[in-house]
Amino acid sequence: MKKLINHPEHVVDEMLEGIIAAHPEKLKRLSGLNVIVRKEAPIKGKVGLVSGGGSGHEPAHAGFVEEYMLDAAVAGEVFTSPTPDQILEAIKAVDGGKGVLLIVKNYSGDVMNFDMAAEMAQAEGIEVEQVIVRDDIAVDNKEDRRGVAGTIFVHKIAGAAASEGKSLKEVSQIAQKTAENIWSMGVSLSPCIVPASGKPGFTLNDNEIEIGTGIHGEQGIERQWFKQADQLAEEMINNLLNEMEFTPGEEAAVITNGLGSTPLMELYIVHRKVAELLERKQIQLQKSFVGEYMTSLEMAGCSITVLKLDDQLKSYLN
Repeated sequence: MKKLINHPEHVVDEMLEGIIAAHPEKLKRLSGLNVIVRKEAPIKGKVGLVSGGGSGHEPAHAGFVEEYMLDAAVAGEVFTSPTPDQILEAIKAVDGGKGVLLIVKNYSGDVMNFDMAAEMAQAEGIEVEQVIVRDDIAVDNKEDRRGVAGTIFVHKIAGAAASEGKSLKEVSQIAQKTAENIWSMGVSLSPCIVPASGKPGFTLNDNEIEIGTGIHGEQGIERQWFKQADQLAEEMINNLLNEMEFTPGEEAAVITNGLGSTPLMELYIVHRKVAELLERKQIQLQKSFVGEYMTSLEMAGCSITVLKLDDQLKSYLN
């Protein structure tokens, strides 16, 4: 295993120290905790936004602690949910009197621990709402779908709504509406290596790819022969559009997301085809994001997220 780390058991702590060292003017770390918070928090009269999950998905989630986005992010160990007590401290740190919204990816550990933290916060008199993101269409059962890169759209749109001073109920409703209008699918060209194990979670031959991979180093739903970028983009977009109800002329935003070690050159080649396919379907691509937003350590590959827009969601996204 070749990684720029010191000791596997210290990677999360040292990463968080590095984030604070890079952005001391914007961020602070709660003492002794894996919690990154905006320096201004808590902000009186504004709903607080908290998200988080296992580490290894950087820049998610601490990279989105920013004005008009999250107020705090909680980091678990690599690919492991943060603990309820750390989530509780994040909630308390951002509560400005209007309550706190938790944005949770749909993984059993995250859902359970964020729910426990919400109950503890409510017992202390803090109003808490939760939105669970299920955007990964690779899983057939909609209730079991994983939260992946589409979660970033929820951060952004809910954060913009909260910045307007809307109530917790209003922010929660807008976040839920966003979550119900995002769809994602991923493909991996290589596995990743979790520092604690020192070996890949699965193996791929040079001529193989995994379709429908998640973000925790797991295998996808289907192994296929390697394909060119245009073919992969078309397969993923067709699968996404089969799940969505677009009428000609409607608008969308797209994230073409790198999973950790895919060059931007390749992501732009994929995105070129994505934009072409949407135009062919008479879907107006209103906003594009190309880069690494939610990764899986050094996994090679990408995911595509499509957000269906209306005037309200477009306004907050912009």
